[in-house]
Amino acid sequence: MDIKQLKKLLLTTLDSIDQEKEKYVVDPKRDFIRQRKLCFKDTLLHILSMGGGTILSELSQLTGDIPSLTVSAFTQQRYKIRAKAFKNFFHLFSDKLSQSTQNQLRILAIDGSSIHIPTDPTDEGSYFPSRDDRKAYNLLHLNALFDLEKQIYTDVIIQKGRDNERSALNKMIARSKTPKALIIGDRGYESYNTLAHIREKGWFFLIRIRNNNGIISGVELPNERQFDKHFTLKLTRKQTNETKELFKERNFYRFIPANVNFDFLPQKSKKTDPTEFYSLDFRIVRFPVSEDKEVTVVTDLNKSSYPAWKLKELYHLRWGIETAFRTLKHTLGLLNFHSKKIVGILQEIYAKLIMYNFTQMIINHVSLQERDRSYQYKVNFTVAVRLCRSFIRGKAPPKELESCISQNILPIRNGRHHKRSSSRRKPPGFNYRIT
Repeated sequence: MDIKQLKKLLLTTLDSIDQEKEKYVVDPKRDFIRQRKLCFKDTLLHILSMGGGTILSELSQLTGDIPSLTVSAFTQQRYKIRAKAFKNFFHLFSDKLSQSTQNQLRILAIDGSSIHIPTDPTDEGSYFPSRDDRKAYNLLHLNALFDLEKQIYTDVIIQKGRDNERSALNKMIARSKTPKALIIGDRGYESYNTLAHIREKGWFFLIRIRNNNGIISGVELPNERQFDKHFTLKLTRKQTNETKELFKERNFYRFIPANVNFDFLPQKSKKTDPTEFYSLDFRIVRFPVSEDKEVTVVTDLNKSSYPAWKLKELYHLRWGIETAFRTLKHTLGLLNFHSKKIVGILQEIYAKLIMYNFTQMIINHVSLQERDRSYQYKVNFTVAVRLCRSFIRGKAPPKELESCISQNILPIRNGRHHKRSSSRRKPPGFNYRIT
């Protein structure tokens, strides 16, 4: 798919949303029924191509140096649109981008990232009250499936700050149309229920697990830095004298309490009911990643096709979703919201996800000239997204776009490590935006 086709695909998807706009407006009998400067489609397009500046500066780039629209007019129009419009826009567009890989084994990373939004004590689901020297704040949680080959977001679920990451993954697995996929996840997704959901879908899993509790605490493993051991574990909720004897064989049977989520066994049963088991096949593999650190993973991939060294390479690919979150927040300006209302915030989150996917697919199409250099090079995403915004607005021809993107490149410096900061960045206030 070339650059022109990508833009056509984006605008065609936008047209399909526009044709059913009565589904996505607050009041279908009044909203966007008259001819105005800013129609439904243009409002969506404006929000899609906005950066992190003030609303006035963004409108200036959209409509000209002297904007013909006031900030008030734009704000009134945007709040007539439900966040569902952008949500469906994202899902339709990402599904179309994924159609070419339907018959391949897709490698998907799963992870979540917290999004700090303007403080609102009335939104109890996302509100965290002040504690000690920490001020009160609100959080949304972005759960994402990320295609590690194409480097695009394939599905997302946005939850309030206290919701469950694993339940979000299970929902995304259930609604996916992809026939074959490998899910790569970090320790937050360690759960028999999650493994069973992936298995029932016909997919594969490669999940990192904790070294001292969780799945690993219930089985007997070698006390070594590196091993690869297969298990066939039978899970049950029944606790009778017979099953208690079976539970002594820790590597073969496991009791699942009633207060632990597991969707493939009945929550309750009578004493007279026969004992139901759910069989789960997997490998637990440990491999060193440095002189003093090991990583332990659980997987159902075949040992002959995927030995430990290959699992190590696959798990390393998961870092792609971490860098994608960083790019989404700091390069596309996800944290620079132009609204304090939750509907406006959700509009912009989905718009940034669409813009990220569009820019990344453009970058995937651009070919860099091979030269005798000290480093390999990659496209500068910051420059690329700025150019793609102009391309969507019709201000950059396809040939010039591709040429300019290929000229703005950065060296890939492998092996660099930076300490990760766990502090949450507050969204910058409206009075402190760059113009």
